[in-house]
Amino acid sequence: MNHFQKTEPSELPGNLFELIGKDWMLITAGDSPEHHNTMTASWGGAGVLWNKPVAFCFIRPQRYTYEFIEREEFFTLSFFPEGFRQTLQFCGTKSGRELDKAKECGLTPIELDGGIAYQEAKLILVCKKCYFSDIQPEQLLDPEIDGKNYPGKDYHRMYIGEIVAAYTTE
Repeated sequence: MNHFQKTEPSELPGNLFELIGKDWMLITAGDSPEHHNTMTASWGGAGVLWNKPVAFCFIRPQRYTYEFIEREEFFTLSFFPEGFRQTLQFCGTKSGRELDKAKECGLTPIELDGGIAYQEAKLILVCKKCYFSDIQPEQLLDPEIDGKNYPGKDYHRMYIGEIVAAYTTE
């Protein structure tokens, strides 16, 4: 049963620096609760762009989730309460090509406003893709970023999505 309350993106609880960078999030895309993939991320953000509330995330092309987010119109960012660190570690190190991460972790996929997220989350942002861009190494102004984060030269694709719905349990 859905226990979420819809809220305005401007009213989101919590510190996004902590939620994304320290607590981590799941980026999820798919066309149904039965056909989706998710991955853990600690890079991204939210704000206002083009007069819209937006969120942005980064995905490397070799990740299975990349195929889903490329194909679908919506993606979600899900944040979890304490006690889900092992689940997030699992979803960040195992591939959905080889197993059903949600099933393995006991997560319950749900559809919300065109996106796929998880019943166990405490905060969900449903985002409609509106822009993407690939990280261009020649545009990195600090050479340490390239050397430290891209030793395999596997540069991320950034996705910006309009936050079309936000749900919280608080």
